[in-house]
Amino acid sequence: MAGINKVILIGNLGRDPEITTYESGVKRATVSVATTESYKDKEGNWVEQTEWHNVVLWRWLAERNLVKGDMVYIEGKLKTRTYDKDGVKHYFTEVIADKINRLTPRHEQGSYQAPPPATAENFQEPPPEEGPTDDLPF
Repeated sequence: MAGINKVILIGNLGRDPEITTYESGVKRATVSVATTESYKDKEGNWVEQTEWHNVVLWRWLAERNLVKGDMVYIEGKLKTRTYDKDGVKHYFTEVIADKINRLTPRHEQGSYQAPPPATAENFQEPPPEEGPTDDLPF
């Protein structure tokens, strides 16, 4: 039986994308995406816990006009790389994005304020993908 490797993230970019263009012309961008969960602790106080995710965008996804603070919807898969440093094996897990949609509208002004972290209360569906549609009943 085959497994499924699928990741869906809704979060905020922690920095502007770092874009690398290879000799072949292929582009690769890396971004950090923060997701925040809220829960109540034993004493009934609200606690926010933020996780940071390393995301890789290839080719046309790397060319998206994204900036620090943008709220994004990402679909992709987990990939773990290993490397040796001083004889010690290190592991690095990242999300290889297949799809990314900006959920933050563009502002005409130069000033920009990051939106609040994604929560169940302010979740929004990503915009539908463009493409052919048909009227099949199934």
